[in-house]
Amino acid sequence: MFDFMGMMGKVKEAQAKIKEVQARLVYLTAEGEAGAGLVKVQVNGARKVLKIEMDESLLTPKDKEMLSDLIVAATNKAMEAIELKIKAEMKTATEGMIPNIPGMDLGNMFG
Repeated sequence: MFDFMGMMGKVKEAQAKIKEVQARLVYLTAEGEAGAGLVKVQVNGARKVLKIEMDESLLTPKDKEMLSDLIVAATNKAMEAIELKIKAEMKTATEGMIPNIPGMDLGNMFG
């Protein structure tokens, strides 16, 4: 027989763990780069841009459009990298707490 109350207890426990992880995500960082490292962007687990570094050779009026494109590309790479780290943190926090239900991705559910 299915233990609904036990399952609800596990869900509440998982939610508490997820809140703990979410509070720590601001300390998780990832970096993306573009233009062979000419532009680097660092983001955190709260999906905030922390730092943008660019090579001085790009700081000319003629390179303005290219610089913009490189910043966008590096930011997107950093965001993709941080998403992978967030999912890994969430998976670790909830591992073994809730049965593996196909199609139920807790990393996306609470992130």
